[in-house]
Amino acid sequence: MTNQRISGRYRLERTVGQGAGGAVWLAHDDLLDRAVALKRIGGFAGSAAAEDAVRAEREARIAAQLGHPHVVSVYDLVTDDDGTWLVMEYVDGPALSAAVRDNGPYSPDEAARLLAPVADALVQAHALGIVHRDVKPSNILAGDGGAKLTDFGIARGAEDATLTRTGMVTGSPAYLAPEVAMGQQATVASDVWAFGATLVHLLTGRPPYHHPDKDNGPLAVVYRIAHEDPPRPEEAGWLAPLIAATMTKDPAQRPSMAAVRDHLARTTLVAEQTAVLPAVPVPPPPRTPPTAPRPERSARPSRALLIAGAVALLVLVAVVGTIALTRGGDEPSAGQTSSSPPPRTTTSATTQTTAPTVAQLVDFARRYVATASRDPKAGFAMLTPAYQRRSPGYADFWGPMKNPEILTISADPAALTVTYTYRYVFPGKGRRTETVTLRLVQVDGRLLIDGA
Repeated sequence: MTNQRISGRYRLERTVGQGAGGAVWLAHDDLLDRAVALKRIGGFAGSAAAEDAVRAEREARIAAQLGHPHVVSVYDLVTDDDGTWLVMEYVDGPALSAAVRDNGPYSPDEAARLLAPVADALVQAHALGIVHRDVKPSNILAGDGGAKLTDFGIARGAEDATLTRTGMVTGSPAYLAPEVAMGQQATVASDVWAFGATLVHLLTGRPPYHHPDKDNGPLAVVYRIAHEDPPRPEEAGWLAPLIAATMTKDPAQRPSMAAVRDHLARTTLVAEQTAVLPAVPVPPPPRTPPTAPRPERSARPSRALLIAGAVALLVLVAVVGTIALTRGGDEPSAGQTSSSPPPRTTTSATTQTTAPTVAQLVDFARRYVATASRDPKAGFAMLTPAYQRRSPGYADFWGPMKNPEILTISADPAALTVTYTYRYVFPGKGRRTETVTLRLVQVDGRLLIDGA
């Protein structure tokens, strides 16, 4: 079929994949002189040509509705003597299933960066009443412009209830949500499960519920989905709480795709910012103009100030060995005389306090979440005055919140930060899962939150 022209315009070159219902070809659009992908619309067993055409029209319509930069665009729908063809954007990159097979599993950071825009595409689809129903690595293409979701061939829109035959389970077995595996209708919550299952595949190198020493046929996999606990892979790292939330058997307990997207975007941003931090933690700069010159913080210190500051520093190091500089307000600072992190100090010029332990920081964060959810006023008192002024909507967030549960937590005493992933219920928005990093300071021996 190579070099065959479809509709007198699209010249087929080679097959590049297989979509739901048909092969996908790389083709050349002779009119616009560009590469395109053509998918020949095939049929399900026993289906009629008329129904295939309806499915093709639906896929074209859904893709056109979305118009999302991370959804493969559909340009045209043409019919000639060889059948019906979808003309689509050509993505010059492998499906994620092939990328994992050829290059091995992704790290949690890589998987999060890759799938965050795909989650955003699904958010838009769900807002339009569209359920993809076949989210999986082979339907996500990794091109130069980032990952793109494709193949809405079995997607269901709000008015497509008549297109699925009675008794037919649609979707790829390994990524089916339990309720779909047991014959229920797919919903947006089913897409959330499939997204979590896709994460598992990217992180482990194999589809969820597949085992090297077991039967991995479709019926065996569907049985395991319906009767076994969801996978909790060790390779998930910091994505483990998100996978646990998305692959919860009860659809009502799963987060929305918007919550999944926000979690990935937020934690990816934190990871990228952390990756460029210096080896020795440096306290944040004061948020108000200092009352006296500080050479080490000045935007353009004079040469005389630099020399004077260096001499003073050397003298103090020789006499004391460890220097603690204090700043006004609630911004503590620490000097350093070796490569190890210096002790933290309070705002008192004569009182020195060592850095809290990991256990103390973890305990503080747990007490804070419990306190803020039970009594927002008391939780607000655990913030520095500066952070209180920057948090006018504090009570509006913590007041309505229900049942916060910390899933994972870690602390860095040197940087005075605590990072935790927690799940809670917010009226009108359902169950949500988020990751937060608290930046702490010590004021008169007491920990306070100075940012998040």
